[in-house]
Amino acid sequence: MNERIAAPWIPLWIPDKGHALRHAGIHFDAVRIGGPLGERVASQLILGTDFEAGPIVREFKGDRNMYFLLPPQTAASYRWPPGVQTLTRGNGWQAYVGVPALTGDTWPLDWRSTPTEGVPFVPGELLHEVVGQVADATR
Repeated sequence: MNERIAAPWIPLWIPDKGHALRHAGIHFDAVRIGGPLGERVASQLILGTDFEAGPIVREFKGDRNMYFLLPPQTAASYRWPPGVQTLTRGNGWQAYVGVPALTGDTWPLDWRSTPTEGVPFVPGELLHEVVGQVADATR
């Protein structure tokens, strides 16, 4: 059975298996937060939305970043604190983000929170608010 037909809400930018690089600013914008701060923001966002936070990709190697996927061309609308980086399209540069499949072996990436039909992206305003709260609490 073709999963794309059985569940048409699955965004086309999510690969069928493994993981793939996707162009930020076209499919989505990403807000990258590394280490413990990223994990705290993700946990707070997930709990605060009753587990409907939208797509958050977790990286298991290197800086162990979290990638919060927002609607395309929205991440630059906010002022983010130090340590938070936006990945989008503009000013002559391009960014790519690794996106895991919804199932199977996707190491070194996985979903901390998956997109749903009702919440296909992380709400930018809510993410900005949670990042501010968590960053203030750690100072």
